[in-house]
Amino acid sequence: MTEKEIQGEGFTVKDKRAFDSQGKIKEGFEKAKEKKGEEKKKEKAFTPLPEINFSSFLLSISSSALLHLGEIADPQSGEKKKDLALAKQSVDIIALLKEKTKGNLTEEEKKLLERSNNRIRLLDLSCLARIR
Repeated sequence: MTEKEIQGEGFTVKDKRAFDSQGKIKEGFEKAKEKKGEEKKKEKAFTPLPEINFSSFLLSISSSALLHLGEIADPQSGEKKKDLALAKQSVDIIALLKEKTKGNLTEEEKKLLERSNNRIRLLDLSCLARIR
C-alpha cells in the first residue's frame, strides 16, 4: 500500500493533507489551491450587482414583505412560509418611507411607493383575515 491510500473492508482512506511527512508542500497541492482561487475570483467577477437607488431599495423591501407573507417562495428552499412578525416589519418600513420621503420623490418613485404600499397592505390584511 502507498502512503496516500490505505484500503480496508468497504472503505478507502486518502491522505488529503497539504504537507508530506517531511513538512514540505505536496506536489500538485499548490496548483490545485491556485486553481480554486482563480475560479472563485472569476465567479465573483461575473456576478453583477444591481444599481442601488430608491426604486431598487423599495422593490427589495416589497419582495421581502411578499416573501414573509407567504406570497412568493423562498429562493433557497423553494417553499412558501409565513413569518408575520417580519412581514409586519417590512410593511412598517414601507409606510415609514412613504411618510418620511413625502415631497422628495420623483413622480415615478412616488407611484412605485404608493403601489407597493397599497399592494402589501392589502396582502397583509387578507393574510391576517385568513388567520382569524
